[in-house]
Amino acid sequence: MFTLNINTSARCQLVDITRDIESRLAAHGLSDGILVVFTPHTTSAITINENADPDVQTDMNAFLSKLIPAAKEFRHYEGNSDSHIKSSLVGASETIIVENGKMVLGTWQGIYFCEFDGPRQRKVYLKFIGS
Repeated sequence: MFTLNINTSARCQLVDITRDIESRLAAHGLSDGILVVFTPHTTSAITINENADPDVQTDMNAFLSKLIPAAKEFRHYEGNSDSHIKSSLVGASETIIVENGKMVLGTWQGIYFCEFDGPRQRKVYLKFIGS
C-alpha cells in the first residue's frame, strides 16, 4: 500500500492527483492489475472526471454546494454535515485498471481528491492488486 499526503487550501476543492499516482506506479514498477484509490476521511472523496478544462472542477464544486449547502438546520455539532453528505454522494474510492504500468483512463479523464471540509492535511491510500 502507498500513501499520498495532500494539503488542501480551500473548504471545497478538487485536487488532480493523477500524476502523483502515475509516479507511484512507475517508481515501483507495477505493471498489470487493479488499483484502488481510497480516502479514509468522512468529509472528502475520490472521483474520476475531466481534467482538460478546470472549469469542470469549479462547476462541480459550485453545483454540489448549491445542491447541498451548509445549513444551520443540520444537527451535527461540528457544522459540516454538508461535507459528510457530499462525501457519501461522490464516494470514498475509485478502482482503476492498470495495463503495462499505465492506468486505463479516457483521453480527458483525471483522478481527483475532493475536499469538502478544508483546508486540511489529508491522506489517500493506493492499493495495487496485480494480475
